Amino acid sequence: MAAENPTELELLILKVLWEQSPLTARQIREVLAGRGRKLAHTSVITMLQRMVDKGQLDQLDPDVGKAYRFTPVLGEADVSGKMLGDLIERVFDGSAEAVMQSLFDVSDLDDESLKRLRRAFNQKMKEKKNA
Repeated sequence: MAAENPTELELLILKVLWEQSPLTARQIREVLAGRGRKLAHTSVITMLQRMVDKGQLDQLDPDVGKAYRFTPVLGEADVSGKMLGDLIERVFDGSAEAVMQSLFDVSDLDDESLKRLRRAFNQKMKEKKNA
């Protein structure tokens, strides 16, 4: 995995490729534009090459024509876990409890969301007891 967390734009590109890959730079640019992030084609190519250099993407040889296709090296769960871990360390001094309290304070959770969280919490408690 890359040593640093993806930048905002890198994360947007990864999200596109997690949904569907491999894609060409043009296809990635079109999806980003559809999501309100319009970029010059050369900017997308430069960013994709940087991401390949960082080990975030693989560049695949073209099947037909001359367009390279890109696919993510980093998994969504790995990236989100690392980014969340970094946030917990930097902002909450490593306290998962402080994170949970903050989430409850700033989130408007409906009854179903609270039930799902309670089930997840209870499952984690069972796992701890059985470990």
